Amino acid sequence: MPRHPVNFHRLLTLLLLTAAPLAFAAASSQDQEYMVAMRDGVHLATSVYLPEGAGPWPSVVFRTPYDKARYTGNPARYTGAGYAYVLQDVRGLFKSEGEYFPFESDLSDGYDTIEWMAAQPWCNGKVGITGASAMGITGNLAAASDPPHLAAAFVIVAPEGLFNQSRFIAGVFKESHAGGWMRRQGVPEQIPLMKKRVLMDEKWKLTDFNFHRDQVDIPMYNVGGWYDIFCQGNIGNFTWLQENGKPGAKGNQKLLMGAFGHMSLAGDLNYPDGGGLSAFWDIERRWFDHWLKGEENGIMQEPPVRFYMMASAKRGEASPKNQWIEAPAWPPASTPEKFYLHDGGRLSTSAPLENGPAVTYAFDPNNPVPTKGGANLYEPTGPMDQREIGDRPDYLRFVTEPLTEDVAIAGHIHLEFWAATDGPDTDFMAKLVDVYPDGYEALVQDNPVRARYRFGRKSAADVKMMTPGQAEKLTIDLWSTAITFEKGHRIAVHLSSSNYPRFEVNPNTGEAPGEEKLPPRIARNTIYFDAAHPSAIVLPVVAAAELHVAKH
Repeated sequence: MPRHPVNFHRLLTLLLLTAAPLAFAAASSQDQEYMVAMRDGVHLATSVYLPEGAGPWPSVVFRTPYDKARYTGNPARYTGAGYAYVLQDVRGLFKSEGEYFPFESDLSDGYDTIEWMAAQPWCNGKVGITGASAMGITGNLAAASDPPHLAAAFVIVAPEGLFNQSRFIAGVFKESHAGGWMRRQGVPEQIPLMKKRVLMDEKWKLTDFNFHRDQVDIPMYNVGGWYDIFCQGNIGNFTWLQENGKPGAKGNQKLLMGAFGHMSLAGDLNYPDGGGLSAFWDIERRWFDHWLKGEENGIMQEPPVRFYMMASAKRGEASPKNQWIEAPAWPPASTPEKFYLHDGGRLSTSAPLENGPAVTYAFDPNNPVPTKGGANLYEPTGPMDQREIGDRPDYLRFVTEPLTEDVAIAGHIHLEFWAATDGPDTDFMAKLVDVYPDGYEALVQDNPVRARYRFGRKSAADVKMMTPGQAEKLTIDLWSTAITFEKGHRIAVHLSSSNYPRFEVNPNTGEAPGEEKLPPRIARNTIYFDAAHPSAIVLPVVAAAELHVAKH
């Protein structure tokens, strides 16, 4: 039976889907391919894998833009655990009909697919959805369509929305990630159009989960990584649904944050047992066993949050302070502590007392600071050594003295800083860095802000150009992390105006996005850190005694 009554629209849709003719081609008794009709008549190629024996069974669906013939998600793993497994090419790709516009139809297509599954004789009416990355996005959107027979979801590395986590961050286009992904998906012509859509519009709302998650009425398990391109997304989706979701969602969410990225971590650090995109099958199986089979396996008695507290992790020399922590909520209790920028590249918890100190540098768009690690998709990922960037006048380093005791942080990070530019617009980039005793500059988190969008991007009213030469206060959202800066290490903040190809390069002309006709100009950008303009990174410091090491 459905979890709640089916309204007329849903009943009509279900009847249409059940009655629609299905194209059938049996590869074996356990691999059947159907062309499943969506509500608008478009058919999506759908493979069904069944367990041995007699059904019906609970079923799990995996919807992919990466060709179900090659990217299968391991059907045998699910059928071996007693689930019917459904694998589908999304609309417009590979064997599926229709036009491909990434994620724009996944709300309705996800709903229709799940309700078709529930009506099949091999399904007992209990459906789960799973997937990582793009498949996590399709999973989120399917859950947001609130299909009556969807009972649970397991989502790995997915954003709250494409608008401000996947395509842009603070108005800066994610060149290597978003641009690279769309080129590989065969839709490069959509990139210039997307770059022009830097302000919120109705089309973004079709694909942004945060505009639809108020309809989610199921338990969802979110898995993310501290160096993942969607790090903040899993956290935001978990916290919103856990605290504000519908009755079936509120209080029934789980979050796991590991020490991994979308790709394997590059650099000289290695976090023992830090997890990865495919490292959590046992948890996923227990999750579906509980919600789809009704097994009382204890998963809901475990704390809602499990996260990896990173620490010193040179390969072969990892500290025992690298460990999994359990918590009742995210973020754990913490005290915000400001680390202020000072003249001479110093960083300390003491606010500046003097007036006047500032640094001005020339930002040349034709000579951007190169990307070295971070939350990347097609570039080397993770805690790479920022010394590889070298000493550049447009790359500023502020660093503490060696720590006399550990500083553990867990939660959201942001930089409050004062800056000016000599033109209408520019970018600023910030990094949080863990400096090892041997000088290794391990990147922890990094993000940008485009000056004209310092007040947001909800509408054109938010956009305000800079007044040349005028100091203004800006904020860079550095998302979240959990790390112990160990005794003897130093905490650093690195500032610049470029990070390419992770982010597109601002031409500094102030022209409309995607409409640039003027040649790029060199901007003279100033960072202030005096008594009248205190600039600081705000870190969520946690007491080690309050952290509870995971039992398993």
